[in-house]
Amino acid sequence: MGLADSERKKDEKVDGVIYDMSPASGYQHGIINSNIHTTIKLGLKNSICLVTMENLDFRYHPDINDDYLCPDIMVICDRKHLKGGTYSGVPKFIAETLSPSTAKWDRSEKKDIYEKAGVEEYWIVSPQGSVEIYYLEDGKYVLEQSYMLQDDKEDKDYNAEIEISLRGFPHIKMRLGEIFEGLD
Repeated sequence: MGLADSERKKDEKVDGVIYDMSPASGYQHGIINSNIHTTIKLGLKNSICLVTMENLDFRYHPDINDDYLCPDIMVICDRKHLKGGTYSGVPKFIAETLSPSTAKWDRSEKKDIYEKAGVEEYWIVSPQGSVEIYYLEDGKYVLEQSYMLQDDKEDKDYNAEIEISLRGFPHIKMRLGEIFEGLD
């Protein structure tokens, strides 16, 4: 008998060590992920590509071991590497939304794993209003853009209307303010 979705523990396995990612992050984490996921999903309509949110394990070296991560948002286009609840190909895009318990992990080990795996674009999003966008250049991540949301229209640095697009899917655009919409 399996666990109900609400009872299922979220974990990741790196170098043979299982890391418990429970309990779930705060509601802001889910709102941000949903905002990004929804925009990408609409942009991928009628595409062979698929966007997932917190529910697909990424086996980043399937030929070596069974280590896996569970990205917050992941875009995959090579469905032949999709089997059950795992994907063993190379994602086109991954976004991780920080939480207090995972911030260091997302910025270091996970970032290094995604870089070595060849993920073309990696976003690190903070519920405090920042987005860091990394592009893979010659096998290394380069910080291409870094934003800190200023949504007060009276402020001279107002930037909520800035449009961000995915490098591999330039038709998929979202405003900076839309990423954080619903966080009050």
